[in-house]
Amino acid sequence: MYDCYVTFSIFVPYWYTKCKIMLVISSREFRQNQKKYFERVDKGEHIIVQRAKDKAYALTPISEDDMYFNGEMVNKIKQSILEVQQGEVQRISTSKEISDLLGL
Repeated sequence: MYDCYVTFSIFVPYWYTKCKIMLVISSREFRQNQKKYFERVDKGEHIIVQRAKDKAYALTPISEDDMYFNGEMVNKIKQSILEVQQGEVQRISTSKEISDLLGL
């Protein structure tokens, strides 16, 4: 069983409260203490920022692997552009061709 502390809100799904250790704070509290809450998220804690009565946001740290346009992705895009310029493309015009390409 988890030792959880949760400030429950209508914006936090029930299943989430059963699976995660989290804290729900107001947007004002977050603005006043951003550094504190970023550090807590960095340590693995889940924090929900509640804004007004009908909006809530989850603070989530991201790494370079999570970022779509990291160096590796930019290189793949450049390589794809080069292949198109060299005519190394496969033209597809029917749904059957799409299915065949995707192995469906």
